Amino acid sequence: MANRLAAATSPYLRQHADNPVHWWEWCDEAFAEAARRDVPVLLSVGYAACHWCHVMAHETFDDPALAQQMNDGFVCIKVDREERPDIDAVYMNATTAMTGQGGWPMTCFLTATGEPFFCGTYYPPVARNGQPGFGEVLAAVTQTWQGNRGEINRVSAQVREHLARSASGLPGGDGSVDDELARAAVAALIIDEDPVYGGFGTAPKFPPSSFMLALIRHDERVGSPEAFDVAVRAAVGMAGGGIRDQLGGGFARYAVDQAWIVPHFEKMLYDNALLLRAYAQLARRDSPIREMSQRICEETVAFLDDTLGTSSGYASSLDADTDGVEGATYVWTPEQLSDVLGPDDGAWAARVFGVTSAGTFEEGTSTLRFAEPPDDIDRLGRIVEKLRAARSGRPQPARDDKVVTVWNALAITALVEAGLGMSRPEWVDRAAWCAEEILSRHLVDGELRRASLHGEVGAPRAMLDDHAALVVALLSLFGATGEQRWRTAAIDLLDTAVDTFADPDAAGSWYDAPADGGLIVRPRDPADGATPSGSSLMAEALLTASMLAEPEAAGRYAELAEQTLSRAAVLLARVPRGAGHWLAVAEARLGGPLHVTASSPEKLALARELAPGFAIVTAAGDSGFSADQPANTVLVCRGSTCSLPLSDADEIASQLRPV
Repeated sequence: MANRLAAATSPYLRQHADNPVHWWEWCDEAFAEAARRDVPVLLSVGYAACHWCHVMAHETFDDPALAQQMNDGFVCIKVDREERPDIDAVYMNATTAMTGQGGWPMTCFLTATGEPFFCGTYYPPVARNGQPGFGEVLAAVTQTWQGNRGEINRVSAQVREHLARSASGLPGGDGSVDDELARAAVAALIIDEDPVYGGFGTAPKFPPSSFMLALIRHDERVGSPEAFDVAVRAAVGMAGGGIRDQLGGGFARYAVDQAWIVPHFEKMLYDNALLLRAYAQLARRDSPIREMSQRICEETVAFLDDTLGTSSGYASSLDADTDGVEGATYVWTPEQLSDVLGPDDGAWAARVFGVTSAGTFEEGTSTLRFAEPPDDIDRLGRIVEKLRAARSGRPQPARDDKVVTVWNALAITALVEAGLGMSRPEWVDRAAWCAEEILSRHLVDGELRRASLHGEVGAPRAMLDDHAALVVALLSLFGATGEQRWRTAAIDLLDTAVDTFADPDAAGSWYDAPADGGLIVRPRDPADGATPSGSSLMAEALLTASMLAEPEAAGRYAELAEQTLSRAAVLLARVPRGAGHWLAVAEARLGGPLHVTASSPEKLALARELAPGFAIVTAAGDSGFSADQPANTVLVCRGSTCSLPLSDADEIASQLRPV
């Protein structure tokens, strides 16, 4: 027996290739081996940027004695949650049900048929802070397996029943996503806001990207300064906080405090893509933060290109740790600032960036944030350049080079919207490059795959969110460029997604994984989290396709979009904080859906400037509609009702205002 991870297409799995643990990748052969040996499966799930995953790897999996105990008593399987989100979803549900909480690293003990009977998260190598040592856990599981198999069978059967119930999806019914429901959901978000620091909740505090998009769209649809201001306060709070890298651009995954000061330092592609999309909408609005939002967009795009860019798409993440120390690349002391900048600029920078002798992080170090507004922008620019250059000489966090379909698709959509909104055609070109890479590498014999590494595509099949997000991205490119190849690829993928993930017994309900995934239940979680759910992305894909597909297919997509959105009514009514992207899609639907066609470059530019962010704006003839539209005019269609051709700018603006 040996460790089998060296050839994995996941950097996270490769990080464990030198462990003395005899790791398997998830496969039927591993479970067959557990049955042959009559031992449990030890399933460990994590991801490359996870701080505590690294801690457990070094403390526990590198320990020869613990590794021997694992090898002797278990078949050990290591899973990258980003490569196999379906596995992660099933067993995280079990972990949460059994312990009341979840997180990574996730540690589950399974029967040879995949049923969990004991779950947890991080375990120290020896007992610590009230937690049992991992060796004790292993011994207890082995003892129970060998001496009380009936109890294991009883627990695993109960957990499997719970998992089946939780994967039943949202109920159908008479609910509909109408204006009243959308207004109530927005009102609930306004009440839940942290009005001091922006965003929602206390600590830890996550970027409310989808909520920002939904609130901006709500304001565009009905005229709601209160909703818009909630999005603005979140944008300002994050822009000035330690959650944003004030030197290198890009945002960390979350802040550990309410005021956005100290981040959990890993940077994820998906967060930066979603935040770019939200800030891009603010960057095109006439508001006091327009210039700030434009700057954030520019810096975030630069971060994507310079830091996460690979030859085959955008990399997944940067680690939280540098050489095993969390945040080491990013934090400063007053003395370090003075060493780089000199005493005068060092003292000024410490005051502006909130770097104190006590520190805001650990051991007297501080993250950089705007503790006070800089009184000299030129001076700030020079200081940032010097600090960035000095920081580049420090050890840098590792990068997970895995190219994940859904996260790259989110980046494509954001780049297109930012590029159009800020008149940066090179960003649209970057989006097209990324889409070309994904289609050429991840589409294998008509089957979409989840991820690749250094251009080599992995075996795991794409999930619902991969398909749906890529459809939205490709249709965004089609709207921006008019190139039919993007629409053709999008519609092909959408039809595949409908065939693969639709619940045949519940119209508008979607499974997250293909039917033949080999799991004990087929996962289905419609709630939005740090990223939009596959189902809400599918609603967006269907809604967009209903405006851009050929007429014979558009009606079918519109009906499916309505059925899908109607199932989200219960989420929006009861837990709007779990339905951010659903609300954003609902606002687009309630605003029309709005499709604007322009029959000249001049009018196309005007329509893109005036239309709300949720509108689809295309050149006349590109979408198969309005081919005979009079020259130099704009046609505004809400749902199935269209205006007369308009040429006057004031008339066009009037048609596009909130209704």
